[in-house]
Amino acid sequence: MSGRTRPIDKLATAAAKCSKEGAVYGKCIVADYNNVYKDKCATEFMKLKDCYLAAYKKR
Repeated sequence: MSGRTRPIDKLATAAAKCSKEGAVYGKCIVADYNNVYKDKCATEFMKLKDCYLAAYKKR
């Protein structure tokens, strides 16, 4: 498999590049973790998702 990157490796690299966005999303969820509901932190999640996708495509 030389010269080929496994998808899980690409995902791990992308996740490592988005630690700031991940921290913001995590803080949003933990702020009131007893009252989590759908779309509670939708804007933070979308920023994290966009970061993941951008970093995943670059590799």
